[in-house]
Amino acid sequence: MKKGCRFGTHRVLEPKGVLPQPAWKVDNDMEIFDNEILIDVRTLNIDSASFTQIKKETGGNEGKIKETILDIVAKRGKHHNPVTGSGGMLIGTIEKIGPSLAEKIPLQVGDKIATLVSLSLTPLRIDEILVVHQAKDQVDIKGKAILFESGLYAKLPQDLPENLALAMLDVAGAPAQTAKLVKPGDRVLIIGAGGKSGMLCAYEAKKRAGVSGQVIGLDYDDNSVRRMRELGHVDEVIQGDATNAVAVYQTVEKVTAGEMADLTINCVNVPNTEMAAILATRNRGMVYFFSMATSFTAAALGAEGVGKDITMIVGNGYTKDHAEIALSILKESPAIFQMMEKLYT
Repeated sequence: MKKGCRFGTHRVLEPKGVLPQPAWKVDNDMEIFDNEILIDVRTLNIDSASFTQIKKETGGNEGKIKETILDIVAKRGKHHNPVTGSGGMLIGTIEKIGPSLAEKIPLQVGDKIATLVSLSLTPLRIDEILVVHQAKDQVDIKGKAILFESGLYAKLPQDLPENLALAMLDVAGAPAQTAKLVKPGDRVLIIGAGGKSGMLCAYEAKKRAGVSGQVIGLDYDDNSVRRMRELGHVDEVIQGDATNAVAVYQTVEKVTAGEMADLTINCVNVPNTEMAAILATRNRGMVYFFSMATSFTAAALGAEGVGKDITMIVGNGYTKDHAEIALSILKESPAIFQMMEKLYT
């Protein structure tokens, strides 16, 4: 059996010499190397920014959505959206483990796992798309995938529906980073607070900021605003357009009595919201861009252009214990569990 690089560089076809994520194309032949794991895939959880872009491009036509996803994978050997640059994650069953990994990892053939690395670097073969769940950003398929030696994963908890666990693990980095960043007494603005990652961030922000803090939630559509109100983790609910930076600035200025946010967390799945996050944050404050729709060029140059001295954090989807933190919210909050169960099962 062939030996492979732990980071998967042996799978890169184009251009040579780069890692699998930035590569244009990877080898999705499902004959595994000695340090790879073969997964029989059940469901893809497409990154929200990516799925939103695909739905917009196809007008929400299910057949065209299938064609677009199949075309991406056929061309690139992975689900790496060429427009958004993002991927998603998957759940499936372990089919085979390379011999050099077999004794190093606590996995066995037949275990059900969720990958905690992006589909934008995961060799994937889709044999058939069975169902498109447009409301969940999920796609049920028949297919196979490869997890590299360096790839992160989580065993699926037996006490949760699989699709619910997948939805939570897909955004696990957001509430985990929120738990690290929010301090008692902080004013926290969450842009996209009625969405999947936003609801989890709002819960963690409220818990960490405490009674002396303030959690402000902003979202655009009626359903998202309703979810914020029902869950009750947001002190100030704002319905507004995050692409209108000046309007967001004026509203946050009003609800914070001119103090602005100490920390802004951007969870939206559409572009052009960088300046709303920046303007709404106080000088020497912090913005956490979890959204994969973020243009970091626009954020950097935009902050410079308005003279904002703020710390900006890239939305790394991984932080220590992120899977455990995200899943623990479901146990701590029956309200979030019921809301997520209604949306994703």
